[in-house]
Amino acid sequence: MLRVIAVGLAAGVALLITDALLNANPLAQRLYAAYGPIARSNVNALAGSLIDLAYGSILAVLFVALWSGLPGETRLVKGLSFGLMVWFLRVVMRVASDWVATTVPLSTHAYTLVGGLVQILLVAVLIAVLLPRPGLSGTT
Repeated sequence: MLRVIAVGLAAGVALLITDALLNANPLAQRLYAAYGPIARSNVNALAGSLIDLAYGSILAVLFVALWSGLPGETRLVKGLSFGLMVWFLRVVMRVASDWVATTVPLSTHAYTLVGGLVQILLVAVLIAVLLPRPGLSGTT
């Protein structure tokens, strides 16, 4: 169980780093300016960091719980299939809702979809590679 917690925290740190890279670059700043009228003027970095650490931990626990039902025989394939599932549930559904409810440009939605895909696949593969196969020592 300690290994799952450690990997979950590592996944959370990976989410923090990729969030910073994906959201603070000049292209993202230009694209996300469309949210300017409704965005907070100051981001609560501590809350965002805690949320990413919690997400990473939850993803690690979910990966272990879903292991036997994920497609593929290798950790890499299971990680990729898990990542695609999480990407759909976390990113695609949010972008679809934003597309329906806002006048944000399609280029902004496309950036969010692609950036989210890269982020989630990296984190999911990290989890898959660092966790031993469930049932082996280190996961219980």
